[in-house]
Amino acid sequence: MTQTAVISDRANKIHDRAALAKMLMKAFELWMVDSEGQLALLGLAAENRAALSRYRKGEPLGANRDLLERAGHLLAIHKNLRLLFPHDRDLAYQWMTTRNRAFDHRTPVEVVRDWGFTGLLMLRAYLDHARGG
Repeated sequence: MTQTAVISDRANKIHDRAALAKMLMKAFELWMVDSEGQLALLGLAAENRAALSRYRKGEPLGANRDLLERAGHLLAIHKNLRLLFPHDRDLAYQWMTTRNRAFDHRTPVEVVRDWGFTGLLMLRAYLDHARGG
C-alpha cells in the first residue's frame, strides 16, 4: 500500500468516525437523553462532558474499540425503535427514557448506566427479539 493510500484510508476512517459522532448526537437529541445519560451510553466517565461538546461540534469519535462498538449498538437500537414504531416516532424516541417493566421499571438509559456494556447488549437483544430477529 502506498503512503498516499494509507493517508487516504486514515482520512476515510476519521470521516466515518465523525459521521458516527454526528448520528449519535442526533439520536441522543431525539431520545432526549441528558448529558449524564449520553456519557453512560458511550461508556465515558461522568466528568468527560468535553467529549460530548467535541462530538457535537463535529469531531470524530475516538478510535477506541469499546466506543465504536457502543456506537454500532446504539445506532442499531435507534434503527430497531424506528422499525418497531414506524407510525409513532414520539414513542420510538421516548423509549430510551421511559421506565420499562422488562427492565425492572428502569429506563433503558439507566440499564446501561447500571450494567455498562452488558446493559447495552441487553437492550439490543431485547429490541432484536421484539422485532423478530
